[in-house]
Amino acid sequence: MSYEQFAYLYDELMKDAPYDQWVSFVQDILVKYDVEATSLLDLACGTGEISVRLANQGFEVTGIDLSEDMLSVAQAKAESLGVKIPFFQQDMANLEGQGQFDVVSIFCDSLNYLQTEEEVISTFSNVHQHLQDNGLFVFDVHSIYKMAEVFIKQTFALNEDEISYIWNSFPGDDPNSVEHELSFFVLDERIGKYDRIDELHYQRTYPINQYSNWLDAAGFQLLEISADFKHSEPTQASERIFFVAKKK
Repeated sequence: MSYEQFAYLYDELMKDAPYDQWVSFVQDILVKYDVEATSLLDLACGTGEISVRLANQGFEVTGIDLSEDMLSVAQAKAESLGVKIPFFQQDMANLEGQGQFDVVSIFCDSLNYLQTEEEVISTFSNVHQHLQDNGLFVFDVHSIYKMAEVFIKQTFALNEDEISYIWNSFPGDDPNSVEHELSFFVLDERIGKYDRIDELHYQRTYPINQYSNWLDAAGFQLLEISADFKHSEPTQASERIFFVAKKK
């Protein structure tokens, strides 16, 4: 999967994403479990939207992403806003050398981009190593319901003056996986024509109890499972599942 061109379109396409809700979720969890936290590792930080917001709330944030292009956008954004955030290019499944933090987060269903069980297990182990004792690990994933009922065999489209896209989703080869085929049409104002950019993105999720078992095996105490930013238990129709775990 490549983000080389997609990175520069991402913020425009995600302008309505509930970034503030992710930040509020972190703040609510810290209050709920009476945890004092200053340092936070934002894994799969993308273009830094959540990283910057967390930094503006007083956290000492470090951002990690696999995509150099995403990080370039994130760095430029942080600098333009006067926010100091160190960004590093690493794969969260092979994370190393970043020290320890009070909180590690993986938001915006980024964990679902890992293609194998082994990569998820490795990520959980790496997160455990990068947490202070009793530090919190907070992440969200797509539910199996969302994969099967919201994404697969569905077509999404956007038609605006400067950017448009057609987004088709198909079943992946693995259980509870989906392939997103995206075609973007971006206006090149210099010549008055549209450039076409094609992307293929793959996501995979797992049953809730599978994530719970992997967390336990990695040395975490599971504190709560909730859904859709509501701090309530998931239902059959929940789309985004949140996990909060503490390093034992």
